[in-house]
Amino acid sequence: MEQPIKILIVEDNVIIADDMQSMLEEIGYEIVDNVIVYEQAVEVLKNNHVDLVLIDIILASDKTGIDLGKHIREAYNIPFIFVTSNSDRATVENAKTVKPDGYLVKPFEQQDLYTSIEIALSNFNYNKKSEIRDEDGEEGESFTSNSVLKDSIFVKKQHLYYRIQFTDIQFIKADNVYLEVNTADKKFLVRSPLKDYLEKLPKNKFYRAHKSYIVNVDHIDAINSKDIMINNNLIPISKDFKEFILSSMNS
Repeated sequence: MEQPIKILIVEDNVIIADDMQSMLEEIGYEIVDNVIVYEQAVEVLKNNHVDLVLIDIILASDKTGIDLGKHIREAYNIPFIFVTSNSDRATVENAKTVKPDGYLVKPFEQQDLYTSIEIALSNFNYNKKSEIRDEDGEEGESFTSNSVLKDSIFVKKQHLYYRIQFTDIQFIKADNVYLEVNTADKKFLVRSPLKDYLEKLPKNKFYRAHKSYIVNVDHIDAINSKDIMINNNLIPISKDFKEFILSSMNS
């Protein structure tokens, strides 16, 4: 089942924090919590699922946002963005030491916040395998097909980015420059080559069944010499894939 991206706000100016929360909720993100000090943020991260953290560099505690960024890097595999009033060289250089996934200078507009989050999620390499890139360079599509998180993947539907469990993906169909990701009751369009998308999926479940299809073998309902059936969808298969499936069934 898809879920909105969950964000933690760490900002000691309550007015700014509330404003950020309103902006984000209006866009469609879910705010896990809105805290003002390092210690509160550590506790929220420990006890909740968080997809991304927005961090003010200067906090109402001895430990700074940079300390929190370091903690996140060491303990969690999630992106974070620094939100600060300071854009001087010293602050930027200090912030760079913990490799933030974004740097947003106050004051900012809703679109600036949205874009920073989009880029951060796009560029963040959840699996630490390879640098994520947008194949076509088209703004606004950059992480719809590329952001992987443990047992799920982010896809875009309208202006929201949803997390789809790998187990819920039944098959993926190539259609020109788009891919159609199918679950039991929904379809999501993403922009990516089929070959690249396959590399982001679990190797023991997803296979290239045909030049235009990736299938989740757990969802195959029936098979004949030319096709398989998944959720009443007839999907063509290659000779190699048919032999693979039949040998797997007989083993």
